[in-house]
Amino acid sequence: DGSIHLEKEIKTNDEERQRSIEVEGLMVMRFTNDQVLNSLEKVITSIEETIQFQMKETKEVTTQPSPSPLGAGGVSGVAQAMIFAAGLGTRFKPWTDSHPKALAMINGKSLLQRNIEYLQQYGIKEVVVNVHHFADQIISAINENKGWGSHVTISDESDVVLETGGGLMKAKDLLGNKTFVSVNSDILTDLDLGKMIAYHQQHRPLITIATTSRTTSRYFLFDEKDRLCGWRNASTGEEKISIRKPGLKEKAYSTVAIFEPQVLDLIPYTGKFSLVDVYLALAPDHVILSYDHTGDKLLDVGKPESVPLAEQLFP
Repeated sequence: DGSIHLEKEIKTNDEERQRSIEVEGLMVMRFTNDQVLNSLEKVITSIEETIQFQMKETKEVTTQPSPSPLGAGGVSGVAQAMIFAAGLGTRFKPWTDSHPKALAMINGKSLLQRNIEYLQQYGIKEVVVNVHHFADQIISAINENKGWGSHVTISDESDVVLETGGGLMKAKDLLGNKTFVSVNSDILTDLDLGKMIAYHQQHRPLITIATTSRTTSRYFLFDEKDRLCGWRNASTGEEKISIRKPGLKEKAYSTVAIFEPQVLDLIPYTGKFSLVDVYLALAPDHVILSYDHTGDKLLDVGKPESVPLAEQLFP
């Protein structure tokens, strides 16, 4: 496509033509002249990823049990994770006036310890933790407890908090070139990460994000094959559409994700930005899938009043 396709009438005709093609069961992928001329390798990679995904979708799916933890090797080779723990925790006052939220206690264990031990259940013991708010307290807790049995590396954001996307990029050199998982320190869940990893390895998207059908104010939007197509704020009506398709379904983000390492070379942002921005920017050219785990325990321990429920759900 050239710039002429940005004109309203031509854009409308293009969309109608695309819909008529999709009705026949075909997929349309569009690229600008600039992308083809200046980023041909990315275009080819995007096409290859989409073809591989579609081929896997046509094969008969066999149900396999969740892989068992494999020690330091992780579940089926996934051995590394990033825990986001740099937030200011403004909703968790007064605790966060003098402590980081990641060290808030639930039945005698901090949120950070619980997430590290959660990852250990699936053999993931190489962990990167980003820090900002009362960073020294988190570092001390990790050192004093010898990482609660894991090898923990600190990504220091003491100077400026970078949000989840910026935090991921800051930790790029620490994450290396292997598939990795990300979790938020203030989220507790009993999601079977082994099954999610098996799903990711079966379908081979760039990113798999955990979702549920719970009610919330903001949703990701997916097509009938669970590919990410956009985002919607149900409260304001704001939408951000990456792939325009009819009949998109809403799913709530659980803040657990699995990434292929090349994502770190594809992120188009610098500085402070959210992982949501990353997902929506990459979705048109790369397959990002939903893994629905509706029915599992999932709790955002974002406010002090969440603690009693957390202690009830996670003894």
